[in-house]
Amino acid sequence: MPDIDDLLRELVKRGGSDLHLLDGQAPKGRIHGVLEPLSSAPAPQGTTAYPEPDPAPPSPPSPATHFPSDAPPVADLVAPILAPRHRARFESDGEADLAYDVADVGRFRVNVFRHHFGVGAVFRVIPRQIPELADLSIPAEVERFTTMRSGLVLVTGPTGSGKSSTLAAILHAINQRERRHIVTIEDPIEFMHDDLESTFTQREVGRDTDSFAAALRSAARQAPDLVLLGEMRDRETIHLALTLAEMGMLVFSTLHTNSAGRTIDRIVEVFPDEQQGQVRAMVAGSLQGALSQVLCRRIDGDGRIPATELLFTSTALRAVIREGASYKIESMLQAGRADGMHRMDDSLFRLVSDGVIAGEEAYRKATDKSRFQRFTSADA
Repeated sequence: MPDIDDLLRELVKRGGSDLHLLDGQAPKGRIHGVLEPLSSAPAPQGTTAYPEPDPAPPSPPSPATHFPSDAPPVADLVAPILAPRHRARFESDGEADLAYDVADVGRFRVNVFRHHFGVGAVFRVIPRQIPELADLSIPAEVERFTTMRSGLVLVTGPTGSGKSSTLAAILHAINQRERRHIVTIEDPIEFMHDDLESTFTQREVGRDTDSFAAALRSAARQAPDLVLLGEMRDRETIHLALTLAEMGMLVFSTLHTNSAGRTIDRIVEVFPDEQQGQVRAMVAGSLQGALSQVLCRRIDGDGRIPATELLFTSTALRAVIREGASYKIESMLQAGRADGMHRMDDSLFRLVSDGVIAGEEAYRKATDKSRFQRFTSADA
C-alpha cells in the first residue's frame, strides 16, 4: 500500500476531488464526479471486499483495538496524521473530522470512520488558492451577498456540491475591499484566509472550541461583523445562528438541502410543534437569501459546473415564511427573474439547452423530470 501522500499527489495530478479509502478495496479517486481506481494503489493484500456473512452480526470493536499493532491497511495509512484529539474522537465516536496539509500537494478535509469491514477515510481536496466568485460559474447576482450587513444567508446543496468554495469566494470578495471582523467556526477549518482589508478569526471545533453551539454563544462577545458557521447541525446551533442574525450580525451557513423551500422547511421542522411559529417568525425576519447548488458533469468531460437556485428576501417572502406556505416560493422564484432569482430546474434547462451538460445529467438532477424527458437518449 503506498504512502497517503503518494495517493493524494496522484489524485490532485489527475484533477480529482476526493480520495476514497476502504479496507478490502483498492483506493479510488473521484475524477470529475466518477470514482476511478488510482494507478499507484494496488488492492490491499489479505483482505476480502465482500467476505462471507457471519451467522450473527459482528460485535463492534472495543476502543482499545481500533488501532492495534496489526491494524488493517487504512488504519495504517491514517494513523500518522491523527492528532491525539482526533484519535480520541475516533475511538469514542467511530469517526473523526480533520484537515491535512501536504506541502507540495495541497490541503484536504478528512473524515475517518469505522464501517462493517474495518476502517475507511475520505479526503476532500481544498484548493490552496481561494477562488474568485467570477471563476465559479455561479450567478453574478450572488455578489449581492457581499454587500449585506445583517441577517442570515444560506448556501445549500448535497455533500460535494461546492458549498465551501462558494462561501470562501464570498468571504474573499469581502476581504478584498471591506474592513470587517469575520469569525469562522468550522469542523475542520478548510480555506485559510489572509487578512487583506478584513480581519479573520478562524476557529476549529474540537481544537479551539468544544462545539458549534459553544462558539456561537461566545461569538457575540467577539464583536464580529460577519460569522461563518460551517454547518447548522442541530436545533441549538440553528437557534443561536438565527438569534445572532436577529441581533444585527451577518451570518453565513450551510444546509444539505436542494431548494429554497426545502431549506426553510428543514430549519423549522427541527423544532417541536409548539416552537415552530416562533422559528418561522425568526427566519422570516432574518433570512436575506439562499443559494442552492449541485455540480453537474460537463458534456465535454472537462470537469463539472454548478446548476443553481437563487432566492432573495422580500416583503412577500417574509409573509410566505410566517404563514408556513413554502410551496408558494416556487412561483416567487419565477416572478423574481428580473432580480436574478431562478429555480434549479431553470438553471439545468439552460445548461442542457446550451450544450454544456448532457440531457441525461440534467434529467437525473431535475425535480420536474417530465420537462427534461425529451433531452434523454430514449427520446432523442
